[in-house]
Amino acid sequence: MTHAFGSVDELGEGYGFRKVRRALGITAFGVNAIVMPPRYDGFLHYHDVQDELYFDVQDELYFVHRGTARFEVDGEVQELGPGGLCHVESTARRKVSNAGDDDLILLAIGGKDGYVERDGQLVNPEDLGRRRSFGSAGGS
Repeated sequence: MTHAFGSVDELGEGYGFRKVRRALGITAFGVNAIVMPPRYDGFLHYHDVQDELYFDVQDELYFVHRGTARFEVDGEVQELGPGGLCHVESTARRKVSNAGDDDLILLAIGGKDGYVERDGQLVNPEDLGRRRSFGSAGGS
């Protein structure tokens, strides 16, 4: 399959992890949705396990979809609302909690071995001008 669509709501009910990777058939990186109840106090953890049965040496990127997340990373505390981003290296101790009075929904995306620099190939060469002018302030 070349693509898949879904929604967090389709992946389950209640609080906890929603297995996005499995549901959409993603093999290139890890991704889960996490749904926390109001004022939920998360767990301090880090990732550094690597053996023949379990591989968990990956950086994580958290994206706040809804609610207010509190990130505690190596002694620093930061609260982020919808659209907020937090990158954590694999061995950094971190705790993610719900700092708000509403449900928290976030995506946790994990990967390892760095960025492979590449842009998508345009199907229609006539789009090149529009592509070059789109989002010229951003970048990787």
